[in-house]
Order: sequence, then structure tokens, then C-alpha cells
Amino acid sequence: MTRKALFGGLALAAMSLGSAAQAQQPAPAVIAVPPLTSPDSGTRGNEMLQVGWEATQLIASDLGQTTELAPLKPNRDDYYSYPEVTAPMFSKWRQKANVLLTGFVQSRSDGRLTIGCYVYDVDKGRELARKGFVIAPSDWRRAAHKCSGLAYTAVTGAPGSFDSRIAYVAETGTGDAKVRRVAVMDSDGNNYRLVTAGDAMVLSPSLSPKAARLAYVSLAEGKPTVRLRDLGSGQERPLVTADAISFAPRFSPDGSRIAFSMMLGPNSDIYVVGADGGLPQRLTASPAVDTDPSFSPDGSKIVFESDRSGSQQIYVMNADGSGERRISFGQGAYASPEWSPDGQWIAFTHRGPYGRRIGVMKADGTGERMLTMGPSDEGPSWAANSRELLFQRTAVGGHNHLYRIALDGGEARQVKIPQDGSDPDWSGAMD
Repeated sequence: MTRKALFGGLALAAMSLGSAAQAQQPAPAVIAVPPLTSPDSGTRGNEMLQVGWEATQLIASDLGQTTELAPLKPNRDDYYSYPEVTAPMFSKWRQKANVLLTGFVQSRSDGRLTIGCYVYDVDKGRELARKGFVIAPSDWRRAAHKCSGLAYTAVTGAPGSFDSRIAYVAETGTGDAKVRRVAVMDSDGNNYRLVTAGDAMVLSPSLSPKAARLAYVSLAEGKPTVRLRDLGSGQERPLVTADAISFAPRFSPDGSRIAFSMMLGPNSDIYVVGADGGLPQRLTASPAVDTDPSFSPDGSKIVFESDRSGSQQIYVMNADGSGERRISFGQGAYASPEWSPDGQWIAFTHRGPYGRRIGVMKADGTGERMLTMGPSDEGPSWAANSRELLFQRTAVGGHNHLYRIALDGGEARQVKIPQDGSDPDWSGAMD
């Protein structure tokens, strides 16, 4: 059975790529997530079962955020024995679910935990995937996110986005008293922390692929300057030593390079520099504003915006600056392009008669369509699975909020954060 067959036998509906009309969404695969069990006994066994129950609820919550999977509500009455982890009773689930996730939590003599997860095709009664993790007890949430990703990938073939981080600009106050600080959190809102002090305006945070580094724009020196921060050690430095305005940083897919914009004269151009330092290489040289670069997933190309044609439009070039070509030709302005991790799509902000909206197009510029209706949506950032986008929406009164929307349509959903937020960036899976 193919992965698509797990969607209740329904084929994925084709999306209408040439218009704003959305295709009917396929029925999600129903997945059962009974409580993770444990081979341990006694007091220790009860402790492991409690960890397993919390992990189970987190897995179900993760999968419930997707459009492709519909988890049954976890029920403690569905507890199963340790041998059933690898030999489940499929007959129990065939009238309820297409997919089954089982797992266990086991204590180790060194104080760590082993968490194992297994994913099964219920109709065929066969294993689809398995994975195990040896972790510190405090890392059980990350292990649960990885189990969620295992199930998501087994069904869809796409990577999960559950074990990832989001960076954004946290905003408090109003008007001239508004304070902006870079915040970083797990994709589910956990492990939230403020990274910058709030004594200077900040913009455009960008996480490295494994979320170990952060590039962002600071106005602490009186002009926009890209700074690079190690999130583990807290060490920070300017990205380049040139006394120039720099902005719009974006990491390469392998994290070794950073593309950004810099002004050494009256206009801005695209540059690239090693993430560990070195001399920046200039890639564009047009008498225009070239900005918002984003690498293709293989690192061979860069998409960017430029007003060289008289209005903001989207261009693509090779990563060495050669082969520049325009790919957007619609009315209005196109800004903040970002290449999807699977290489198929470019997301962008469109400014036109309906205000600011989030749109996507194929990597060659065809198939353009709008995902949101506006009027104040901007700054899209892709999830690792290339099936969902994070963006900023400005509400009445000027308050900024973060929203998520699926590539195949549906309503945008607000992301819960402690305060107003703008300029989101969604990393890939963490180490």
C-alpha cells in the first residue's frame, strides 16, 4: 500500500494552481495514539507511564495541527502491554483508524530514558516506521515531537515540523514606546525566551537550519546592521566589518553561508558571506534596491526581490550571481520571497488593490495563487514539510500577530504567543 492510500483510500485532490480557487481537501488519515506504555514496574514503572501519558497527549496535539492526520483523542483506558508495542491488536482499531502509533518509555541505569515509537498501517497490519531515542528525562518533549514527525512522514512522505523552532520580533507597548525584542521558541510555543535586551529596535530574525544560530538586524548603532548570535553560548558579532547598512539576512540550507543585502552607495545589492566569517561576495550590481534573498534547498540558486523594473518583482539567479531572470509579472508589488524546503514553491507577499496578501508560485514563476485574503498579511516563512506557512498579520489598531496557513488552503490559525509578534522565521528540525 502506498502512503497516499492511507488517506482512507482517497487520492490527493489536485490543486488548481492557475487561480485563487482552492481544490477540495482530501480526507485526513485517522490515527490512533493510545498511551505509551513501559516495561518498568513498581514506582519507577508508574513514573514512566506518566511520562508516556504526557508524551502521548503531546503527540496527539502535534498531529492535530496538521491537515493530513486526524488523531483520535488519547484515552487512558486504551493502555496496552509492552509486548503489544511491536505486536499490536489491529482488530481493535480497524473500525476506528487508518494508522496506529504505539510506543514505550523505559528508564536506564545511567539516569536517562529510552523512548521508542512505532507506526503501523492498520488495514494491512504492517509496520510503516520505527524510531528510538536515548534522552535526558528533561528532553521527553523533543522525543515526543520526533515521534510525531515519524508518524507524519510515514503517512505523507514529507518531513515533520514539530521538532523545530520559531524566531520572531516580540512587541510590547505602543507608538514611540514600543519595545521590540527577538524571541525564540519551539514550534509548539514551549521553551520560549527573549534573546535581545530591548534597548534597540530589531528586525528580520533568521534561524540557521538546525536553529543553533540566529542572524538578525539591529539598529543599536543608529543604522541597520546584521548581527550573528550563537544561541547556545550567547556570543554575538556583526556579520560583516564593513561600515555600511546591512539587512535581510538568510542562511543557506547547510548553514555555511548567509545571503543578505548591503548598501555601499545609493542602492542595495545582494551579498553572500561565510557564516564563520570572511569577505562578503557581491552578487548583484543593478542600480536598484535588491533585497530579501532566499536560497533554493540545494543551495544552487537564490530568489530575491528587486525594483529594477520600476516596481518590486521577484527574480532568481544562480548562487554565484549569474543568470538573473525575472519570474513574477503580475500587477502590484511582490516582496519577501522564500523558497520552500522541497524546492517546488516560492512564497511571497503581494501588495495590490486588496492590500497585503500571502501568495505562492512555482519555482519557475508559474501557477501563482493567493493563500490569504489580506488586507494586512506579510512575511511568509515555510515549515520544514513545505505544506504550511507562518506569516504576520496586522490587526485593527496596529497590533501584529502570527498566523499559520496550509499550502492547500483553509482558514489561517493564530499562533499563541505571549505578546504581539512580527517578522516570523521557521527553522528546520533541530539536532
